[in-house]
Amino acid sequence: MADQENTLVSLIEFVVKALVDAPDNVRVTAVRGEQTTVIELHVAKEDLGKVIGKQGRTAQSLRTILNAASTKLKLRSVLEIIE
Repeated sequence: MADQENTLVSLIEFVVKALVDAPDNVRVTAVRGEQTTVIELHVAKEDLGKVIGKQGRTAQSLRTILNAASTKLKLRSVLEIIE
């Protein structure tokens, strides 16, 4: 199960690093709960707007990608964007 979580973390990290101006400040961690894994995304304060996007569209797209990958791996996961 930890290997599958690492796959999700790597996926989100790869996509977000391509979006932001400071890819060195991107940090993605997985916190396993009883039924759901929470993927926490930390970015620089200046890049927060780029990750969220207009009307939250970029964040929604990231969540859709994560949901598709999680479904394929038979996991439940949620993306949390943290300042």
